[in-house]
Amino acid sequence: MLARFAQVVQPTPRPLPDAAAQEVAALLARRRQLVGLLTAEQQRLDTALPAVARHLQRPIAWLEQELGERERRLRERAQASPLWRAREDRVRSVPGIGPTTALPLLADLPDLGRLDRKAIAALVGVAPLSCESGAWRGRRVVWGGRARVRTVLSRATLVATRHNPVIRAFSARLCAAGKPKKVARTACMHKLLLILNALLRHGTPWSAPAVA
Repeated sequence: MLARFAQVVQPTPRPLPDAAAQEVAALLARRRQLVGLLTAEQQRLDTALPAVARHLQRPIAWLEQELGERERRLRERAQASPLWRAREDRVRSVPGIGPTTALPLLADLPDLGRLDRKAIAALVGVAPLSCESGAWRGRRVVWGGRARVRTVLSRATLVATRHNPVIRAFSARLCAAGKPKKVARTACMHKLLLILNALLRHGTPWSAPAVA
């Protein structure tokens, strides 16, 4: 069945993530788990009685130490790969993209820079898709895709609308045209993603006039 599917659909071949990308992705996954556990324990501490609060201090201290160790290991592993460093440098050259967003984007989206603009937008889930059935025509919507990548991209877009001249101007144009804030944010996420994809695809750093 899989062979028949490939024969009929003929999907575009995609390279598997390299060893460095797989290890960084695993470290990021563990970091997310630790952050979740630490947040839960801290919330319990906020409402705990003194007798219980004493027992929460030890696991919180351990989680904070372990999280710091994972952060250090994550940075070391990313810096050990020249290819990874080059990709991260290009991504971080874009105003709005910092270390906390560059690593998850590259690890959870290894296809970045390897697909065309339509394919990468559809893969992440920020491409407007037609909503039609027979003669009925609905508004174009975005759905599906990689939720973790969209979450990171949304945070980066929020920063970019303030500090990235291209995204800031684009957002202002959409808002001036009366677009709802959610629609404008999604459109800015789409534009930022395409900028990042183009930079990695062509191997060039950020240049506002070149990508505007």
